[in-house]
Amino acid sequence: MNLKYDLRFPLVVAALLVVGLMTVSTAALSPRAAPGIFSKQVIGVVLAAVPVALLWWAGRDRAYRAAPYLYAGALLLQASTFVIGKEVNGQQNWIVVGPVQFQPLELLKFALILMLPVVLRNGYQGAKTYAAALAVFLPALALVVLQDFGGALVLGVMFGVMMLAARVPWWHALLAVVALGVAFPTLVYPHLEPYQQKRLTIFLDPYQEPRGAGYQVIQSTIAVGSGGVQGKGYRQGSQSHNGFLPEAHTDFAFSSWAEEQGLVGGLAVLVLYGALFWRLSGMAAESPRLQDQILFAGVLGQLGAQVLENVGAALGLLPLTGVTLPLISYGLSSLVTTLATLGLAYVVYRDRYGGGVCEPG
Repeated sequence: MNLKYDLRFPLVVAALLVVGLMTVSTAALSPRAAPGIFSKQVIGVVLAAVPVALLWWAGRDRAYRAAPYLYAGALLLQASTFVIGKEVNGQQNWIVVGPVQFQPLELLKFALILMLPVVLRNGYQGAKTYAAALAVFLPALALVVLQDFGGALVLGVMFGVMMLAARVPWWHALLAVVALGVAFPTLVYPHLEPYQQKRLTIFLDPYQEPRGAGYQVIQSTIAVGSGGVQGKGYRQGSQSHNGFLPEAHTDFAFSSWAEEQGLVGGLAVLVLYGALFWRLSGMAAESPRLQDQILFAGVLGQLGAQVLENVGAALGLLPLTGVTLPLISYGLSSLVTTLATLGLAYVVYRDRYGGGVCEPG
């Protein structure tokens, strides 16, 4: 179906937004939640209309030409967190301006998704492809990895998926995965702080510290399991409302939703994400230019990594990294930039038959 506009895509996004607003509205009843989070989430949806409208007006080619400037600005903003950043949950990667608090990493993800297709627009051309791509990616990774391991993980997945979309030989990717598999436990893990090591491994046996590092995982799995098949009902989640489930509106938004909507509701959310990824894949396949296909791969890499990590951690299957659940977790900067990223994908799909290969501006 090669239509200029695909209505299925915004409908799936709208359905996930409804799930997110329902989750935040009930998580707001938790004594652990800050006042006014539901109102702020609604404001986030409204604010997201600004970058989406700007992208809609600018179009694909202008967006690509603006990529270097946006990416440079995002890097500077991320670097500024080392000087003026505010520490939240042990990570000094937030910037506060008056009543506004935002995470520059979210803008950096958006800028990277826009910038790498500009660099990789001609596809794989040997070693110089890696030189150009790494010159863009490594500064971003270096600024993030020291403060936010989960954020660095998402950036890494995005980069790998976009390189594959640029037609990098598959065995190069296999070698990279093997190298990372050897380097992380032997070179990286031993140099992490003890609390960081505990955060990465506690999911294997959370009951070794049920009142300490394992508390969040235990409470999350209890919340999910107590929902049963049909759930306790909207705004009836005792685990979150009584304060047992920490971060019910952010890191454990899926647990909060599954407690009230049960197995059926949890699976429905996964089906919605599957539909979103299916449409993004379809839009990439219907786009004739490699540059656009790389951009779609970046969007899929970011959202796919976040959904897998967040839901996996909520179920006690993956380490806790503080990665948000796209369109569902509370958070202005995460929500606005995620909607802007999806808006960018939609604009690129709309303009897929126009213009040539876009050079940086």
